[in-house]
Amino acid sequence: MRRRKFIAGISVAAAWPLVSHAQQHERMRRIGVLMSRKPDDALGKARITAFIEEMQKLGWNEGRNIQFDVRWTEGNAEEIRRYATELVGFTPDVILASGGTVVGPLLQVTRSVPVVFTVTPDPVGAGFVGSLARPGGNATGFTQFEYGIGAQWLALLKEIAPAVTRAAILRDSAIPEGMGQFGAIQAVAASMGVEVSPIGVRDPAEIERDVAAFARPNSGLIVTGSALAALHRNLITALSVRHKLPAVYPERPFVAGGGLISYGADSVEPHRRAASYVNRILKGEKPADMPVQAASNYRLVVNLKTATALGLDVPHALLARADEVIE
Repeated sequence: MRRRKFIAGISVAAAWPLVSHAQQHERMRRIGVLMSRKPDDALGKARITAFIEEMQKLGWNEGRNIQFDVRWTEGNAEEIRRYATELVGFTPDVILASGGTVVGPLLQVTRSVPVVFTVTPDPVGAGFVGSLARPGGNATGFTQFEYGIGAQWLALLKEIAPAVTRAAILRDSAIPEGMGQFGAIQAVAASMGVEVSPIGVRDPAEIERDVAAFARPNSGLIVTGSALAALHRNLITALSVRHKLPAVYPERPFVAGGGLISYGADSVEPHRRAASYVNRILKGEKPADMPVQAASNYRLVVNLKTATALGLDVPHALLARADEVIE
């Protein structure tokens, strides 16, 4: 018995240096992360946290076998280009592009580094991928919504504020998503008895001036999805209440901050799902062969306190469909 224990002890002792050596020399992988929001944005932080937590569940732990290089752009075009170039210069294994506004500039810098994008409305129309089923290049990922959701935003505005006959559409005209969303709304506006007018979101002073000039009875707002709209979220929601303008927003944080109603895809969940794509790429799969996936979880959120402040009676049918009601 003693001899067996002695021999077993030798075996373990002999194996230990090999295990220790393997752990010490585990290959460090590098992941670039290009965020479309500012560092203190709550939704932006939730997105990156979800991604990193899911990567940990898949066995990737920062400091042991992976390094994250995160850059925040605040929707600024110059910063997006600068940080895209910087991240590519690090020669990462993969880059996570969080938000449609950062994908185009990133792909202008590299067509070789694998890119996994999230919350990107129309990657085919924008030229990011060849098709949803077969991307064909160095990028793949997760869409946010189809432009047709614009018709649903307008329908929601008419449902919660039937008297509206004019709607200002706040959109970023410098990105394809801005024009696509506006076009989808414009295509159905006449049939719903609504006249629509575009307002830019690139400059706070311009937003405040144009919204004030637009405001009059029977008017409303629709805010389309963009990094700049998110950046100026507090200003936009404050203006809508100040000028008594019923407004529909693309995501929950607007409503949590005092906006009236939002309808859009959950933008945190795709970052969890993106971790699985990054994991597969790190293990040898190619973005060209990984299909682009659509958003899977849409949420309708209503703020009753804001509705009261605007003098609106929210239809019971609308409240029954809501995923969340803020009181």
